[in-house]
Amino acid sequence: MKSLFFAVALLALALPAAAQDTSPAALIARYEAAAGAKADAGAGRDLFLANHTGGKPDTPSCTTCHGTDPQKAGQARTGKAIEPLAPSATPGRFTDAAKVEKWFGRNCGSVLGRACTDAEKANLIAWLSSL
Repeated sequence: MKSLFFAVALLALALPAAAQDTSPAALIARYEAAAGAKADAGAGRDLFLANHTGGKPDTPSCTTCHGTDPQKAGQARTGKAIEPLAPSATPGRFTDAAKVEKWFGRNCGSVLGRACTDAEKANLIAWLSSL
């Protein structure tokens, strides 16, 4: 019984590390390679701050939920708090590739009405990582 407890405890310690399968820099490199272009942090900032017309009418920009300062918490339309997007404020940000893809899929669809391109993803992460 004691060895079973020890094995479960070790597994529990390993789970958070398993979720961190990437880094912002690795994601930027992957998206740059897929896009065939270097990330442009300025373009990422512009995309984040711009109002868009293709998505949901109540979500015209990233700032609708995330606020204008990615180093501060935002708030979803449901009222749920959103941790800051900037990795400097939320160190675990952009360290789980599956989670990053899930949220890009959901949020790009809501704001832009389409999937983000690999270049847009690289640009956004480059800008957020520069803060």
